[in-house]
Amino acid sequence: MSQVLEPPYYAVIFTSKRRVQGGDGYPETAAQMDALAQTQPGFLGFDSVRSTITVSYWKDESSIKAWKGNLDHLLAQKKGKNDWYLRYQVHVSRVERTYAGGMESDSNVI
Repeated sequence: MSQVLEPPYYAVIFTSKRRVQGGDGYPETAAQMDALAQTQPGFLGFDSVRSTITVSYWKDESSIKAWKGNLDHLLAQKKGKNDWYLRYQVHVSRVERTYAGGMESDSNVI
């Protein structure tokens, strides 16, 4: 995410280790959840590193709870627990300060 957010806001950090087998439907569901999250009230953005770390940014805790309880998201969570992940962790934190540099342009990024 190239946008610098104005604190305070919340970050939800999702880390995971995927199973070697049983990945049917994972890429499609992940893309659907990314798109769906962006339509949720209070959603501010997300960053993802490979397919093992995703950080989503939210206006407040009630927005996070609403996303956690979204029916489509609940179904994806169940599939993840049963089929896709060996393990995962979710960390929720309040961001008080943000620092950034080199934000002029991403045109020279590889």
